[in-house]
Amino acid sequence: MRSSKPITVTLGNQQKSVDARVESGAYGSASEVLRAALRALDREEDAINEIMKQKIRDALDDPRPDVDAETAFDRIERLHAERGGADGNGN
Repeated sequence: MRSSKPITVTLGNQQKSVDARVESGAYGSASEVLRAALRALDREEDAINEIMKQKIRDALDDPRPDVDAETAFDRIERLHAERGGADGNGN
C-alpha cells in the first residue's frame, strides 16, 4: 500500500526549473525534484529555528539588566529622530 497520496500542484514559472532538473538527468521525475525541494526547505526551517532558539537563549542568559518597554521605545524614537525619521523630517 502506498504511504503517500498523489497530489496536483500548479508550479507556474517553477515548472521550467523542475523540467530542467529532470531533463538533465539529476532527478528521475518531477516527484523526486519536489521531494528534494521539501527536504531542503525542512533543513532551512530547522536551521532558522535553531538560530532563533539560540538568540532566545542568548537573550535570556544576558547578564545585563532588563530594559522596560517605555525606556526601549524612548531609545528607538530618539534614534529614529536622530536619523531624520522616515521622511527625513523626523516623521
